Amino acid sequence: MFNGLMQDWPLTIKHFLDRARLLHTRKTIVTKTVTGMHRETFGEFGDRVERLAAALARLGVKPGDRVATMAWNSWRHLEIYFAAPCMGAVLHTVNFRLFPEQVAFIFNHAEDQVVFVDASLWPLFEKLRPHLKTVKQVVVMMDVPMPSLPPDTIEYEALLQDAPASFAWPKIEENQAAGMCYTSGTTGNPKGVVYSHRAIVLHSLVQAQADLLAVTERDVCLSIVPMFHVNAWGLPYTGAMIGATQVYPSHFMTPKDLLRLIESEKVTFVGGVPTIVGAMYQTLLQEKFDVSSLRGIAVGGAALPQSLMVGFERDFGVRLIHAWGMTETTPVGTVSNLKSTLDGLSPGEQLAYRLKQGLPVPLVEVRVMDEAGKELAWDGKSAGELQVRGPWIAKQYYNDPRNAESFTDGWFRTGDVANIDPEGYVQLVDRTKDMVKSGGEWISSMDLENAIMGHPKVAEAAVIAVAHPKWTERPLACVVRKDESLTKEEVLGFLKGKVADWWLPDDVVFIEAVPKTSIGKFDKKVLRERFKDYKLPTA
Repeated sequence: MFNGLMQDWPLTIKHFLDRARLLHTRKTIVTKTVTGMHRETFGEFGDRVERLAAALARLGVKPGDRVATMAWNSWRHLEIYFAAPCMGAVLHTVNFRLFPEQVAFIFNHAEDQVVFVDASLWPLFEKLRPHLKTVKQVVVMMDVPMPSLPPDTIEYEALLQDAPASFAWPKIEENQAAGMCYTSGTTGNPKGVVYSHRAIVLHSLVQAQADLLAVTERDVCLSIVPMFHVNAWGLPYTGAMIGATQVYPSHFMTPKDLLRLIESEKVTFVGGVPTIVGAMYQTLLQEKFDVSSLRGIAVGGAALPQSLMVGFERDFGVRLIHAWGMTETTPVGTVSNLKSTLDGLSPGEQLAYRLKQGLPVPLVEVRVMDEAGKELAWDGKSAGELQVRGPWIAKQYYNDPRNAESFTDGWFRTGDVANIDPEGYVQLVDRTKDMVKSGGEWISSMDLENAIMGHPKVAEAAVIAVAHPKWTERPLACVVRKDESLTKEEVLGFLKGKVADWWLPDDVVFIEAVPKTSIGKFDKKVLRERFKDYKLPTA
């Protein structure tokens, strides 16, 4: 073998910390607080991260130990994002919106040693604390005032103040674990995904590319995606790497709160799920906020409705970028920007491409497989399970017996049903568990939902399968009305010609709200349970 003569330079998160501290020392990290705005420069950030790493070492944290966070998006959370992995520990961001039993399972399964908890979340953590088997130390971050410090805890600022100002950073190997996240919305216990330094570094380098999210030093990035969810889509790491200003909302997450942040901080780039972005859009239609600074919003986590993409661009000049990823993919797997070779298409044809989940990003490979394990053609029609592989794609779950069913021949089986068109654009048809199988043929609940949400009187819509004596399953549309005058007949009439006639829902029920998962996705498990005995009309 004739090897290259390049330096052996490990890909670690520490390089991002050093670069931000050295080259972008005056750039800021902004967090909304109960008293106003907290501003910290990257220079100050670097000093505090070093103190925090020294403090963790004093607490007995060793390389490989898990350091958990139960916290909102903030400057302190970002400091832990860097201190823990850069000292060789593993950052474990805990999704506190899951059921308490699941949260306790996650803490214990990960074997967390130290936990950082926002004071506003203390009542929740206090109930969990007796069930945590491995936690040795709890640090409280005062995002809201507390009458007194809870027993057997340390206050975050006091911890840093008592720590040495310098720390002897250890040598980190690029394949060492840097972070952990657990999946949400699954059946059974959540599954642990362990990210390496190498995976996060490569993901950040690719995510910032001009043909993807195009994050630059001049950007002001607002992370709406929770920092406990797939590293806030990697934006905190990418932003630090590139020197972008970072804005965090803490627990101020209403549409008005977020729009005020965009207005006051002149935010240029946002990442969020469709439900939150949609709520911001509806608020903008009713009240005036200055969002002229926004150049784009990356939307993922669920299908992006056409009405939302078109409306934001038409009414406010803000371009929405459709992307797809999962906890297991760090998360970005595809991004939907238009190829130059498609510029000659009509606006409607271009929109159809932009609404797809997009092209696989560099270094990520995709395929769709049928139930017999045969790879399907990239014809834009043949739908099968989407499978992916690449340098930031999980190869197995942490200590989990379900690995065999989720990974095959070096590919991760996503559980998403998709097709890939001749241009290479991936389009999700549905989750395998959300498809409606009617008379042996599949109906995409996702396509039906997007079509229904195009109706001007519809706020939200979720479609589920309901048992049928003849066809096995038929679709039931669960609709949230924007206008109380909306009727079942209007919904079905609106769908005529937009989907195949045999796809039309057998019934429409109006509900107050579509249940959401902890990260804002539609939670169809709840709807399926609610309507499990629903009797469809027979006429």
